[in-house]
Amino acid sequence: MQEIETTLVNALGAMLARETGQPVERIETHISWVLLTPAYAYKLKKPVRFPFVDFSTVHARRHFCEEELRLNRRFAPMIYLDVLPVRGSPASPRLGGANDGLPIDHVVRMRRFAQSSLMRIRLASGGLDPSWIDGLARRLARLHAEASAAPPDGFGSPERVFQSVQDVWASLKAQHDDHRLHTLRTWLENQDRVLRPLWRARRQHGAVRECHGDLHMGNVVLIDGELVPFDCIEFDAELRWIDRMSDVAFLTMDLKAHGRPDLAYRFLDGWLQGSGDHEGLQVLHFYEVYRALVRAMTSGLGPQTGAAPSGPDYLAWASAWASKPPDEAEARLMITHGLSGSGKSMLAAQLVQAAGAIRIRSDVERKRLFGLAPLERSRARGMDIYTGQANDATLGDLLTRARLALQAGYPVIVDAAFLRRSWRREFHALALERHVPFTILDCQASQATLRHRVQARAASGTDASEAGVDVLERQVHGHEPLAPDEQECALQVSTEAPVDIESLAAAWRSAASPC
Repeated sequence: MQEIETTLVNALGAMLARETGQPVERIETHISWVLLTPAYAYKLKKPVRFPFVDFSTVHARRHFCEEELRLNRRFAPMIYLDVLPVRGSPASPRLGGANDGLPIDHVVRMRRFAQSSLMRIRLASGGLDPSWIDGLARRLARLHAEASAAPPDGFGSPERVFQSVQDVWASLKAQHDDHRLHTLRTWLENQDRVLRPLWRARRQHGAVRECHGDLHMGNVVLIDGELVPFDCIEFDAELRWIDRMSDVAFLTMDLKAHGRPDLAYRFLDGWLQGSGDHEGLQVLHFYEVYRALVRAMTSGLGPQTGAAPSGPDYLAWASAWASKPPDEAEARLMITHGLSGSGKSMLAAQLVQAAGAIRIRSDVERKRLFGLAPLERSRARGMDIYTGQANDATLGDLLTRARLALQAGYPVIVDAAFLRRSWRREFHALALERHVPFTILDCQASQATLRHRVQARAASGTDASEAGVDVLERQVHGHEPLAPDEQECALQVSTEAPVDIESLAAAWRSAASPC
């Protein structure tokens, strides 16, 4: 079989070279060959059978080519073109054609992109614009929302989640008997006992969806200024119908394993604003360890020509990450305070990256309560989302989300104006309840700066806040300044000049508990 496969790959490459008049490049993975012409990429699945994939028959390979096309068009319709039959013989193949003999195989035809456009390569070369991460996070949250939810039975049950984990562990054990695997098995079994109720609840609440399934940086590419996922899991529905937080965890893990936790938390922040799934933070750490084990497994399954030269030691990363999970010793609570335009959201976003924190934005969550997207304008929809009742609902929602993130062991920033003392006291009480440090980030700027920023923000239409100059004027005259006891908990920052974020993050981390 291997000899026939090699013959077919060589013959297809030669045929494409004749047709294009250009050399044909090849990329080999453990389950496929990809032939690259100047304009297109032709993916031929290997006739292999692993515990997680069976491409051993022509019928199976055709089916999974069609599935690959269908599923990946959700993420990258500009890349995935069609499925072509391979006719003739392994030594003399032809692509396409109808009623010209039975196909001997099939290929997925895609538009070619430069390998230098892969997210992994862009990161290594220093050519990854952090703003691209934001767009990817928003698109993935939208795609997760649009994806089908798992039926009541089957995919995503606690038993099937842990079976997938056991399969990966067993595959790694078969590759090499590393002592770290035995320690990890104990950790995974303990996590299984703890997380089963959460997995069950998340499945019941619709968190298990038809996702990407293989969302590491080697499967994300820059196309026309946007990071686009591609090459999702088509060969095993069990690996695709998963908790959406497992999808997210693959990318946050990969960024962290490549030494960029700042970008991992930036991506997570954007995805949480789009999805609102703060409950999922309780399972994120487990899924990050699992995803690192998946990468360790796949890197040992076969040739990886075309891959990055030397990547992270994913098994070492999984072992280290399992030994230091987020816990309440690291958790802390910060609320922002300041008038519109004082730079609260800007600093909060920067602290997310510097401190590995979870941000909860009142402007975003208030809109979510009314079924609005972050950038939708409530007035354009004829809605008043700033009534007393709406304010109370927003306060309760922010408290719930902050509590969930603290329970998961993360530092938390609640990004809101907090101009009313009663709101600030509610969050101080939450910090006391959770026995975590409480800090107020007090942002200040001149009246002229505030007005300029508010006007510019309103004109751009690129921020969730709907506060205009009229709102700012009411805030100036109606806000309740920090009381003396609150000032003891405050970090005062002028945003008139650039702020040293690393120093600010360090000051937050050193905050005493309780305040």
